[in-house]
Amino acid sequence: MSGDETIQATWRCDTVENMEVMMNVLTKTLLVGASALTLVATSASAEIVCNDEGDCWHVRGKADYKPELRLHTHPDNWRWSGSERYRWREHKGHGYWRGGAWFDIK
Repeated sequence: MSGDETIQATWRCDTVENMEVMMNVLTKTLLVGASALTLVATSASAEIVCNDEGDCWHVRGKADYKPELRLHTHPDNWRWSGSERYRWREHKGHGYWRGGAWFDIK
C-alpha cells in the first residue's frame, strides 16, 4: 500500500464502528469550537459611555462609574441619531473624559 492509499483507508467509514468513531471525533471537534467561540464572545463584551459634553468611548465589560460623574452608559451596539452631537474619544485604561482631558480611575 502506498502512502496515499494508507491515508484514504484510514478515513474510510466502511463499517458501523468506523462511522461511530468518526461521528464522535466530529462531535467533540464541534463542541470544542463552539466553546472557544463562546469564550471569545463573552470576553469581548463592552459598553459605550458618554459624558454631558458629547464625548463617547468604549469600555471593556460592565461600566462602573459613580453617579456624580454624570456619565451615560449604553450597550455596545448603541449609536446616536443624526440630530445628536457626540464624538468618539477612545482611551486605554479605566477613566473618563471631562473638559477635553482624560481622568484615570484607579
